Amino acid sequence: MVRFFIVGAGTLIGTPIGVLAGTYLAEYGRYSRFAQITRFLNDILLSAPSIIIGLFVYSLYVSKIEHFSGWAGAFALALLLIPIVVRTTDNMLLLVPNNLREAAAALGCSQWQVIMMICYRAAKSGILTGVLLAVARISGETAPLLFTALSNQFLSWNMNEPIANLPVVIYQYAASPFTDWNNLAWAGAALITLFVLCLNIFTRLFFQHKK
Repeated sequence: MVRFFIVGAGTLIGTPIGVLAGTYLAEYGRYSRFAQITRFLNDILLSAPSIIIGLFVYSLYVSKIEHFSGWAGAFALALLLIPIVVRTTDNMLLLVPNNLREAAAALGCSQWQVIMMICYRAAKSGILTGVLLAVARISGETAPLLFTALSNQFLSWNMNEPIANLPVVIYQYAASPFTDWNNLAWAGAALITLFVLCLNIFTRLFFQHKK
């Protein structure tokens, strides 16, 4: 349960940033040089190993406060989520026909009103799909949490201190010499796999029903 708390915090931090950045690229920057450079950098971040993100947050945040924390883990997961949401939002908004934008502008709508009332409504299914797939990806990440949230042997909801999370527990139990702990690691891995599988199935079925 605590694990989903960290994932939820990372999602709440990363989703607005990703959607707004993708909106800027598609609606304001479009094919400008700045937008092209931003897309290139976003693709680099998208393909970066998760352990690099963990080390980055460790050097930037954890080393400054001198202790691990749940917030550091949430920030690391947010950095993994943001480029996925940026790319999805950018692509989905670019697929919205320009005729819709021109018709709304002809009716006197400002650009922000066009984005909110026309573009987002037309692209909401694709954007939400990207967010859910990003959540599915960060749900199983272990490497960034080893350098940020670490773990906690006790149940704690305090995000300012090390906090328990399932991927790190799986890593610790799998490396244990005790058979019972190894079995618990397999059970934890099955739980995460089942969660990611259910989330992907739900996403596909939900939007197939919408269509």
